[in-house]
Amino acid sequence: MKLAIVTRNIIKGDGQSRVNYEIAQEAIRRGYQVTLLASCIAPELQRSHQINWINISVKRWPSQLLSSKIFSWRSAKWLRQHRHELDVVQVNGTNTEVPSDINAAHFIHSSWLRSPVHPWRLRRNFSGAYQWLYTILNAQQEKKAFCQAKIVVAVSEKVKQELMDLGIPKEQIRVIFNGVDLDEFSPGFVERSSLGLPEEVPLALFVGDLRTPRKNLDTVLNALIDVPELHLAVVGSLEKSPYPQLAKELALSERVHFLGYRSDVSNVMKAVDFFVFPSRYEACTLVLLEAMATGLPIITAITAGGSEMITPDCGIVLPDSEDTAALTQALTKLTHDRILRLQMGHSAMTIAQHHSWRKMAQSYFDLFEALVEP
Repeated sequence: MKLAIVTRNIIKGDGQSRVNYEIAQEAIRRGYQVTLLASCIAPELQRSHQINWINISVKRWPSQLLSSKIFSWRSAKWLRQHRHELDVVQVNGTNTEVPSDINAAHFIHSSWLRSPVHPWRLRRNFSGAYQWLYTILNAQQEKKAFCQAKIVVAVSEKVKQELMDLGIPKEQIRVIFNGVDLDEFSPGFVERSSLGLPEEVPLALFVGDLRTPRKNLDTVLNALIDVPELHLAVVGSLEKSPYPQLAKELALSERVHFLGYRSDVSNVMKAVDFFVFPSRYEACTLVLLEAMATGLPIITAITAGGSEMITPDCGIVLPDSEDTAALTQALTKLTHDRILRLQMGHSAMTIAQHHSWRKMAQSYFDLFEALVEP
């Protein structure tokens, strides 16, 4: 099989990059030749004789909007010339203008545009207007891209529904959840003192972008007011974050521990009791699976893609991300019941073990091979 993958980055970084990295590694294991149309790929992929890297450089373009459009145009130009040499072309959203065999939907811009926490709804300034333009152009382009694909992969059931709302036929959609590194994220014990965290108190964890209200830390902090025994560790860059000041205003500074950006999130997860992440909008968040694989009970919201993996045995899914009272009740329940936390954590780990990166990549190859069968 001759496979081409089109995406900006193919590294062990964020979700979309890691998905395509694992697919490329699975292709290498199976002995396939892979062409990567990307601006950046992992060094180990560059060294493989099975990888043909077409470097689509967009460094000099000053904005994400322009660089994305140039990448899409340049990748399409190459594909039009070489499509006859390839068996399967997998793209990601709108990153090329030509029709694909598989299009992986990691984010649905038309749904994000309707979110009450879209930047344009919060900031009616130049930055908000740019985000509105970026989102609406992507929303227009992605519908065309999804309609042109033979199969569209949704990274969660939530994304599948959003694709169907766009008019993509149900039979054209396959759901493949993102994966998790089961070696890095697994149950264990880390001394809280090594992380600057308090011992002998119930401790929850929040991980996410602290510059935006999309991740919903504000509701978590407000709920924390009425759970006085509970402490909260927060991981995420503090640059331009309003949340340390909010915690101070809510008289929570002694119970909320801002750890900043951490590259060792797996260690932090081993030091806490449960994970809370009631995001207002996610397509499919890796951090939920990472927390589950570590053996943590989960509190999340139905608006977070991937929440459909959370059963009552392993966590609590809030029907409304804005319901502070319901979140307070969930926090209180897990704070006061250690046995329940242990039971839920074990169930969460069991579910996560079915979602390794290797199994995810194999699911993609099941689709690829079905397409090339005579």
